[in-house]
Amino acid sequence: MPEQLREARVWVFDLDGTLTQPVHDFEHIRAELGLASGSDILATIAARPEAEQVRLNERLDELELFYARQAQPASGAYNLIYELAQKGCHLGILTRNKREFALSSLAAIGVAQFFDEVAVLGRDEARAKPDPEGIHLLLDYWQADAEQGVMIGDFRFDMEVGRAAGLTTVHVGHHNGAEWPELTDIRVDTLDQLQLLLVGQ
Repeated sequence: MPEQLREARVWVFDLDGTLTQPVHDFEHIRAELGLASGSDILATIAARPEAEQVRLNERLDELELFYARQAQPASGAYNLIYELAQKGCHLGILTRNKREFALSSLAAIGVAQFFDEVAVLGRDEARAKPDPEGIHLLLDYWQADAEQGVMIGDFRFDMEVGRAAGLTTVHVGHHNGAEWPELTDIRVDTLDQLQLLLVGQ
């Protein structure tokens, strides 16, 4: 499986908790929005009446901007992205956040220059993960095949979207105990470990 990493030319990353240190407190966000514990935030909001959707989305934007401003790079993020860029790989972001907040986070962690803005897809540019629409849009943009691609993330939705689109899936586990082996091709604890696999160590 590491051979697929070394041959991959399309790299799609989740952002929060993958390229950044995990700072989002999703239970706090749910509580602020008055949503049930453990619920899918975007799906729950989408099921509400239109006027309530507007109110909830405005508050969600405020909360996400708060967290975006706190973004810190995950261990190994810059080195991995730099190496992939030097190899001429296509680099994309697929996040359930808004694009503008994703761009702010990428700038905050020092890697924004390696990503074309059009390849940073948020919930307004594509249907939210685990729907694979975003990956298909990126593959079309790069005129690339799924077999050339890797999806890297820290949550089940990332593994599901990668698997649905036919990409190699990489779970960055952070020692948190959450695993989805049926959806995961490669599991690492950090991006440093992923880079070692990339160079064959």
